[in-house]
Amino acid sequence: MNNNLFKILFQFVGLILLQVVVFDNIHLFGYVNPYIYIAWILLYPLKSERGLFLILSFIMGLSIDFFSNSGGINAASLLFIAYIRLPLLTSLLRKVDLDYLLFNVSSMPFTKLLSYISILVLSHHIILFSLEYFSFSNIEIILKHTVLSGIFTIVLLFISVQLFSPRK
Repeated sequence: MNNNLFKILFQFVGLILLQVVVFDNIHLFGYVNPYIYIAWILLYPLKSERGLFLILSFIMGLSIDFFSNSGGINAASLLFIAYIRLPLLTSLLRKVDLDYLLFNVSSMPFTKLLSYISILVLSHHIILFSLEYFSFSNIEIILKHTVLSGIFTIVLLFISVQLFSPRK
C-alpha cells in the first residue's frame, strides 16, 4: 500500500512539474498545446477511494492553474473528467472486464483504450477552452484548439500509457 501511495504521489508531482516546466511552453502552430497531466486521471487506480481521487484531481488542476495563472480552468476541467471517468469505463467495458482490484488501463483492448483516452481528453479540452474564451463568438477558436490540441494530447497519452503502465 505504501509503495502504491508513493507511486501515485510521484506521478502527481511529476506530471504537474512536467506540464508546467515543459509542456506549457510548447505552442505548435499557435494552437497546439499538449496536456500531459491528464495521464494521472487515466492511470489512477480504480480501487482507491473516489472522494480522495476527486479532491486530488481538483488540487492538481488548481496547482497547474497557480503556475499557469489561468484562474481555475484547469481545476474545473480536470475535476469534470475525474468525475466522469468511472461511468465512462463502466459504459465502455463489460462488468467482467472492470474488476476494480485487478483493472489495468494497459489491459484494455486497443479500440476501447483509444475511446477512453479520446473521450476524456476531448471532454477536458472543450471545457478548458470554453472557459478560457468564454464566448459563443469564439466557438471556431474553441473548436480549433480543442481538436488540434486534443489530437496531439491523445497521441502523447496513448504512447505514455503503452510505455509506462504496468502490464497485466
